[in-house]
Amino acid sequence: MSTRRTFISLLGGAAAASWPLAARAQQPVKLPTIGFLGAAPSIESQRVAAFVQRLRELAWIDGRNLAIEYRWAEGRNERYAENAAELVRLKVDVIVTVATPPTLAAKQATAVIPVVFAAVSDPVGTGLVASLARPGGNVTGLSIQGTDTVGKRVGLLREVLPDLRRLAIMANVGNPGSVLEMGEAQATAHTLGLEVITSEIRRAEDIAPAFEALRKRADALYVCPDPLMNTNRTRINILAVGARLPTMHGIREYVEAGGLMSYGLNLPDQFRRAADYVDKILRGAKPADIPVEQPTKFDLVVNLTTAKALGLTIPEAFLLRADEVIE
Repeated sequence: MSTRRTFISLLGGAAAASWPLAARAQQPVKLPTIGFLGAAPSIESQRVAAFVQRLRELAWIDGRNLAIEYRWAEGRNERYAENAAELVRLKVDVIVTVATPPTLAAKQATAVIPVVFAAVSDPVGTGLVASLARPGGNVTGLSIQGTDTVGKRVGLLREVLPDLRRLAIMANVGNPGSVLEMGEAQATAHTLGLEVITSEIRRAEDIAPAFEALRKRADALYVCPDPLMNTNRTRINILAVGARLPTMHGIREYVEAGGLMSYGLNLPDQFRRAADYVDKILRGAKPADIPVEQPTKFDLVVNLTTAKALGLTIPEAFLLRADEVIE
């Protein structure tokens, strides 16, 4: 009798012990989660598509074995800090950023969660990483080396405008990466004997008055891209055409929005490569040990409709060198 009681009590104890396990098994398992800090869906849809597609190729499928939380600043730089803090509260597994301001916000929000930047102008110069080879800390990604391509942009602008004498440079001076690019553009312009007029932007409301100040003072405009400027790219190009200013940009979306031309890295390619970083981190790699890579693919894009509106004739040889001509 005592043996039977012992067996029953053991059985009851085993069943009781199994109840919490059964309850735990029924709770949804938290998927590995990416927090995406972006400027606005309108400019980043193609890039996000390239990023998500590459994740699929690496067997990470949103909604199946992965979750992605998107947070957009919509042209307000102060929202990056709020969005980064929210992603930290959600305990995401990795934060993906675009450009210097959101990456700085993510770095300030966490020293623990890995941060992967898809495109940052100068990650060493802006203090995001210790070096390209050994980033250290929790931040790594892909540099756009924006200052390295400045000379090429100014040179291309001068090819199309051989009589160029006065160059305006417009940048969001609240972005450390843009400040570095503006300085490089000034230095390049001076070596070519050009007069430089700088136009400092801090918020969207500064853009229209900046064009009023530039009217009849410049022959062309060099725009330093950044999230604030990107969000206002259509307004910038409408005002530039109204002021009869041919524009040079760093990314093709400005040319799609009416800019004259752009020369810079292929951003969808950068985002595909950023997905490789995320894959490595989700599989256990440490950001500190993954070197920062530089761009490998660059595009020259020209908008012939804008050229005609400005009364410009782009040389045929120049158009043959372009990766894309928008008509």
